[in-house]
Amino acid sequence: MSKHTIVAWMEDKPGVLARVANLFRRRNFNIESLAVGHTETPGVSRMTFVVEGDDRMVDQAVKQLLKLMNVIRVEDVTYKPTVLRELALIRVQTTPQTRSEVIQLAEIYRAQIVDVALDSLVVQIVGPEERVDSFIDLLEHFGIVEMVRTGRVAMTRANGRNGKKRQGSLGV
Repeated sequence: MSKHTIVAWMEDKPGVLARVANLFRRRNFNIESLAVGHTETPGVSRMTFVVEGDDRMVDQAVKQLLKLMNVIRVEDVTYKPTVLRELALIRVQTTPQTRSEVIQLAEIYRAQIVDVALDSLVVQIVGPEERVDSFIDLLEHFGIVEMVRTGRVAMTRANGRNGKKRQGSLGV
């Protein structure tokens, strides 16, 4: 079984998220991460979620999602060229002696310091899941006081300068 990244576009109406989650619950999938937000089209939301399962199971779930009311489009982007990102806000315990080390790590990882207190820093990092995980592992040495992390968001890559999506060879 592998992790699959699924993107669904749906009408921005009450109850749609609950119906999607219920479909996955009925099929015994655990939603590992979930991110929902507005799109460039008014009244349409985009949901990106990560589930674990084999290709056949996930394909069946995608087909079932398409049958749900208010769901416009569903795409499993797992095997497509895709930009994947997560965001994490991490409050790290610091002392006058360790503060500069945390700041240096943030610079190396291209993270930003977004809040400063006498005994802590809040660091924001945006990037692929592996980079966010690696950064968090290093910060644990200093003491993570609090952390919040988004689910994965995904957008398929465009093919070159014209902005059109790739088609053909990847079964798109």
